[in-house]
Amino acid sequence: MLSQLYTTAGTAHQPSSSTQEAGQTGVGFSFEVLPPLKGTGTETLFRTIETLAPFGPRHINITTHRAEYVYRELEGGLVERSRVRRRPGTIAIAAAIQQRWGIPVIPHLVCSGSTKQDIEYALLDLQFLGISDVFLLRGDKAKEENMYQPTPGGYTHALELIEQVNRFNEGFFADGTAMKVKGTPFEFGVAAYPEKHEEAPNLESDVQVLLQKQQQGAKVAITQLFFDNEKYYRFVDMARQAGVIIPIIPGLKPLSKLTQLTTVPRTFRCDLPLALSEELRRCQTDAEVKQVGIEWGVAQCKDLIAHGVPSIHFYTLSATDSIRQIAERVY
Repeated sequence: MLSQLYTTAGTAHQPSSSTQEAGQTGVGFSFEVLPPLKGTGTETLFRTIETLAPFGPRHINITTHRAEYVYRELEGGLVERSRVRRRPGTIAIAAAIQQRWGIPVIPHLVCSGSTKQDIEYALLDLQFLGISDVFLLRGDKAKEENMYQPTPGGYTHALELIEQVNRFNEGFFADGTAMKVKGTPFEFGVAAYPEKHEEAPNLESDVQVLLQKQQQGAKVAITQLFFDNEKYYRFVDMARQAGVIIPIIPGLKPLSKLTQLTTVPRTFRCDLPLALSEELRRCQTDAEVKQVGIEWGVAQCKDLIAHGVPSIHFYTLSATDSIRQIAERVY
């Protein structure tokens, strides 16, 4: 169960009085993977897991992605619009990982693009598979939307999704019908945003949302990626002062491409520290960026471990080899 994965998780983030070498601290390791694009097979995904499994991950998170509109030109100049889910298979991939490696898996469930019935069927499928941990998110807006719009029959906020999962755990379907037999209840994790969610008016209100998620049963929070540890420490301080006691696990992603100097801050709504951005601007190739990303990631991890974090979570997209190199120097 998710709560047992972090039974030793503390809330401290002050440097310990006798800092150990990073590899001797017993700090946890986890990572997130994407289901493969439709029609591309599982080879790349499984290679990622084979590469990182030797570091003893506490769990592997599997993302889920909403369907999106695609346009296909027809004869006569007509255009057909249809919805396509480009990365299906979150639950199937979770089952495959669990069966092949025996590593705990935490599939994502998202409001974005999902109806209440979609969520309910996903929960039933997960119960049949014996998977009882999930990660609950609102998810991103559709590419064609200027702002997030709930799917008809779906939810606007992650708190509503949490409410459905809690009702399911109590033995009720989304329409209020009572179950004849309740399965193993789900435990769930949630997201946190050290530099605030893009739609939050301020960081203080974002902390209050995290507190509400805890009050509704969240067992752990994993942060959006960040590059400035001081922003993470400030966020954790604010959360603790507000009454949040669940583990807040830092989420990291090493940079590996020249284009990420602009795309990562824009996509993930995070700032690059001046020292990092200046180093990246001196890079001429992706290989140089990758090396800078590795060195920055190692420094981030060692500092986080020295400040008492119980675990570190990595986002693997375009960064598997960098994460391997960081883990070899940290764990």
